[in-house]
Amino acid sequence: MVLYLKVWKSRSLPGKYIIMHIFITGVAGFLGSNLADYYIQKGIQVSGCDNLVGGDEENVHKDVNFYRGECEDLEYMTKIMKGSDVVCHTAAYAHEGLSNISPTLICNSNVTGSVSIFTAAIRNNIKRIVYCSSMARYGNIKMPFSEEDTPNPIDPYGVSKLAAEKILKILCDTHGIEYNIAVPHNIIGPKQKYDDPFRNVASIMVNLMLQNRKPIIYGDGTQKRCFSDVKDCIYCLDKLLLNPQIKSQIINIGPDENVITINELFEIISNKLKFNETPQFYRDRPNEVKFAACSSEKARKLLNYSTTVNLEDSLDKVINFIKEKGVKKFKYGYKLEIDNENTPETWKKKLF
Repeated sequence: MVLYLKVWKSRSLPGKYIIMHIFITGVAGFLGSNLADYYIQKGIQVSGCDNLVGGDEENVHKDVNFYRGECEDLEYMTKIMKGSDVVCHTAAYAHEGLSNISPTLICNSNVTGSVSIFTAAIRNNIKRIVYCSSMARYGNIKMPFSEEDTPNPIDPYGVSKLAAEKILKILCDTHGIEYNIAVPHNIIGPKQKYDDPFRNVASIMVNLMLQNRKPIIYGDGTQKRCFSDVKDCIYCLDKLLLNPQIKSQIINIGPDENVITINELFEIISNKLKFNETPQFYRDRPNEVKFAACSSEKARKLLNYSTTVNLEDSLDKVINFIKEKGVKKFKYGYKLEIDNENTPETWKKKLF
């Protein structure tokens, strides 16, 4: 089976090997739509699906063959994936905190939906599957998280992503399909959903501050995170999809420089927006990892990765995107399956 076809020669891309047709799940979402834009610009045929729950059809490039549907629908996924060469599975309900309160919603999407996509890909003799996992797989271990560390997820979201990883490996080894697993962490940039109260802390802060409203911080704000610009993540995904030498790998994608606290993130954004109010502090969400950042050493070694967009510039892109699109009211589009003393007050009372 030949995975790569040399389809052009150019001075800028000598000997470049690319695929002919890529299928992207979650193509109307943040990461999927940016990845589709990248490949359309390269002249590659792109098809993709999205249920438009967490995505927006406005995000989908006009040249993408777009299908609306649920990843859990195996027969439909099998049908629309026909003729693709590789699959990049970016679709997920990427709500780590919410998974403690609405675990059925999250696990149905992230486990059942993922297995359906993998099965459809195998039915169509897809040559390679790239699965976007999450650093939630690592849990509450010492940072920076390395791919050599033993995963120890502490919430249903992390368990669901790790379960899908393990099923992917088994199915691909059984049926002779190539795969890679990307582990993104805290991606930010244009097209990110900023009216979702359950995720995307930087975009939530910008949306609130532009409305002259105080952002909400859980706990004391000393949680540590490292934010990844979507452009740098796409560079890594491209390598994982196209490089014939890189396969059967799990690789953290994104930077490991500039680890900051949530309080520091608030200060940076408030300075950019000249926002003079203080944040509101609420009780910690259940099972939130205090210190979470990944090592990029393996990506530097295998993908020749280097950070090209620093945090300040990436936040500027987020701010400019939200200003251009206009601020939005927050949409509580997900049912809270468990409502008790552990359910965050901010969600129950719709405080965003």
